[in-house]
This record gives sequence, structure tokens and C-alpha cells, in this order.
Amino acid sequence: MAGELAYKDEAAAGYDRAFARVTTHFIPFLLGAAHVTPGMHVLDIAAGTGLASEAALRVVGPSGHVTAADLSPAMVEKARGRLAHAKNTSVAVEDGQALSFLDESFDAVVCSLGLMFFPEPLRGLAEFYRVLRPGGHAAVSVNTVPERSFNTRINIAIARHLPSLAEAAARVFSLGDEKKLRSLFEAAGFRDVEIETKAHRFVLPSFDAYFEPVEQGAGSPGQAFVSLPEEARAAVREDVRRDLGDTGGPIEVEVEYRFGSGRR
Repeated sequence: MAGELAYKDEAAAGYDRAFARVTTHFIPFLLGAAHVTPGMHVLDIAAGTGLASEAALRVVGPSGHVTAADLSPAMVEKARGRLAHAKNTSVAVEDGQALSFLDESFDAVVCSLGLMFFPEPLRGLAEFYRVLRPGGHAAVSVNTVPERSFNTRINIAIARHLPSLAEAAARVFSLGDEKKLRSLFEAAGFRDVEIETKAHRFVLPSFDAYFEPVEQGAGSPGQAFVSLPEEARAAVREDVRRDLGDTGGPIEVEVEYRFGSGRR
């Protein structure tokens, strides 16, 4: 676990229960930025458990097709289960920086909260560009800053007690700067680059309701959390509780995503 934030079997198993509500809220903005319309062939890269793929299927309809791909076999299996009902979909293990698809294979490419985990984000965007048909759009969503994130803020608190994760925790927010995200799209060759920011406040009944999935190992923050000694886990929990202003009642978590898109 040292030095990385990994989506192993346990992380994948709890991801949807813990975070699907948040991810799902922002997916329509991602699909809109990619100009996804009926009949399109769409690639969802770093698809995770397939939430964006499922939403894209509803948009493209029976005449379209969605390919869900992720580097994590555990996530791919979750996506395969989610999309099993649809005949016009395929699911595969893929490296976003070295896609196996032919040039000009897709009408749109989407990447929900994945690009910042690529070792070389520009290389990933160049691959998105390569597999797009002329005129097609690619769109990504990224975190902005820790204080306006849902669960990834926990990575920063964990890194205080697990220094080997400091670099990986910072990477989660490494593409949040608007100028940086725009420059990456332009360097990859995209035209008509647009950057948009969306925020939403999520209300939970209590801090315990918020933090319980993390304590059970959900997502990469959860897997990092459960790897800590008991004393450090207690300190991280208290840090996050204080950051969220918990007073014993319902809590509000402000979440902000940046959307970058461009046309081939």
C-alpha cells in the first residue's frame, strides 16, 4: 500500500455504497461536456464501477454503444456486473495511457475523476485524442481542492500519519488548477477547449454516517485508512471530523469538480 492509493478488491466492493451518490450527481455535467448524444459510440476510461457508463448508455440509447474500461480488474468486474443487462456495451481492462483501440474508434471519450491518477496525464489525453473520430469530444472531471472534496480530503489527513502516501494524496488534486487543465488539453491537440466548475453541498445525517464507509475500507481512502495503526486512525478521524465542523447533528460536505473538455 505504501506510496500508492490503490483500488483493490476491498476498495471496489465498498465504492458504490459510499460514494455513488456524489459521483452520480456530477456525471450529467461530464456527459454534457463530451457532447454525448443518441447513437454515439462512447469510451468511458477509468470507468471504475461503471456509473458514468451506465448514464451514458441511457443517453446513447439502443443505437449507440458504450465501452467501459479501467486499469483495475476489481473495478472492471464491478462495472461488468452493473452493465450486464445491456447488449450494446463492452467492458475491458485497459491502460488509459496505452489504449488498445484503433484510431478514430469513438465519437466521445469521458473520464470521471481518473485523469489525475495517470502517471502522465498528457499521455492519457493524447490517447483520448487518438481514439476519437474527427469532431468528437473528450471530457474529464477532476477534484479541485481538499476542502471542497467529498472523500478524497481524507487522503490528506491520512498522509500526515503515513508520509509514504503524501505524494499520492497530493496527486488527487494535481489537475484542479484551471490553467493547468486547459494547457494539458491544448498540448494534446484538442481545439475549442472549455473548462467549467460545478459545486454541490451534500447533507448527511451525521459524521458517523459519513465516515463509516471509510472505516470499513471503502475506496482508496478507506484502504489507506484501515492500514493505519489504531492510534493514527483515531487521529485521522478526529482531524476529518473537525475539518467538517461536526457538532453532533447533520453535516454538510461541499464538493467541487472541474470539468475539462475539447474537440478533436
